[in-house]
Amino acid sequence: MTNTNPRLTQSFRFVRATYADGVAELVYAFDHGQEMVERIRFPGAPAVPPERRHAFDAALKLLHLAAGVSYYKAGVPPKIEAAPLDGATADLLDALYLHGLAEFAYRNGLDLRGRIAFPRDGAPSAAAPALGLPRRTLVPIGGGKDSLVAVEAIKSIGGEATAAWVGNSPLIAACAERTGLPTLNIQRELSPVLFELNRLGAWNGHIPVTAINSVILAVAAILYGYDSIAFANERSASAATLEYEGQQVNHQWSKGFVFEAMLSDWLHAHVAADLDYCSLLRPFSELAITRAFARLTPYFDAFSSCNRNFRILGPRPADRWCGQCPKCHFVFLALAPFCPKPRLLSIFGRNLLDDETQAAGFDALLEYQDHKPFECVGEGAEARAAMYALSQRPEWQEDALVARFTREILPQLDPASLALEPWLEPSAEHRVPVRLQPALQAIG
Repeated sequence: MTNTNPRLTQSFRFVRATYADGVAELVYAFDHGQEMVERIRFPGAPAVPPERRHAFDAALKLLHLAAGVSYYKAGVPPKIEAAPLDGATADLLDALYLHGLAEFAYRNGLDLRGRIAFPRDGAPSAAAPALGLPRRTLVPIGGGKDSLVAVEAIKSIGGEATAAWVGNSPLIAACAERTGLPTLNIQRELSPVLFELNRLGAWNGHIPVTAINSVILAVAAILYGYDSIAFANERSASAATLEYEGQQVNHQWSKGFVFEAMLSDWLHAHVAADLDYCSLLRPFSELAITRAFARLTPYFDAFSSCNRNFRILGPRPADRWCGQCPKCHFVFLALAPFCPKPRLLSIFGRNLLDDETQAAGFDALLEYQDHKPFECVGEGAEARAAMYALSQRPEWQEDALVARFTREILPQLDPASLALEPWLEPSAEHRVPVRLQPALQAIG
């Protein structure tokens, strides 16, 4: 095995990317050290149709470059070595590594500005042709409420879709099965060398995994034949968690609209003019999505947004929700205005808002004496609107944290900023293709 601390290396190299028999191999190295080989396994993969070969190769090349962020961050050396890229590709990768690693940099006390520069040749890219891809949609499933709202919206317009996910979470598999859609489970195997580097003192932290999964699904769309990839990233994913030394730090950057637009444009130009990448839920706030999910009762005993308990698929609600993490706090708070109280308590197996020990966690969501958590949660103003709505309802008013909100926090807020209704209005900013736009009506 390797015996070098990656923090001491000078270059990060994109060595090669190959594909054969349903397996993509992505190879990286620091300096001239040991190769790190990642494998992506596409189940039951057909042969790549000749007319899609160029598109497939372009998508695979981007996957090699995007997935490299998992390895680059171990050492963040001053030089990136790769074949020179056209301007649009270099811009996409520079942005992905800088903003997608912003939280990692903040937590590790690093500044990556001026350090990330993919080699570029300045050549313009030729526009990709339309490939006549089959009119069907890959819908990534995450196990939480958002992707299930997207699935049901597409089903409501009779759209042909497949529930897709990367990895081997039993919870996601159970949710995908519950949708009744065909399923596609792709496996991603990180290089074991990376774990050895971590043992030797590598930098570690949050990476933009949604970006990697997005490009994996772009490869899958060309391979299996889909003309759209519809994520379930909401409007508030674009809001930064905090600002650090003049840079916006957003835990959800690769779920935000800027990345969505960049990747969508890149796929149209480099892969296929008729391959659409979008978030179906982009026009909606977390509260609007939660209101839509509150109508999807068949999923109540299957979904979980809890990151801590994510690897455990338990038969009881308490096994699927830790009740302590920011995701549990936010989903409970966001569902409460739209879901009968007994039903909500049965989903979680407890009342999180009647537990004084949870005060600090809810304070962070409200951005009261703290910044928003580094988690995929809604905006502070959304959380305040939800809590205010509960403070006006007799069945919630006496719960410990609602009563505390009314007593301590509400007097410091402007009641005019606390209305729930404005959060339920959709925005016009999205990249949803025309054929999927009728599905938006099922959500709003």
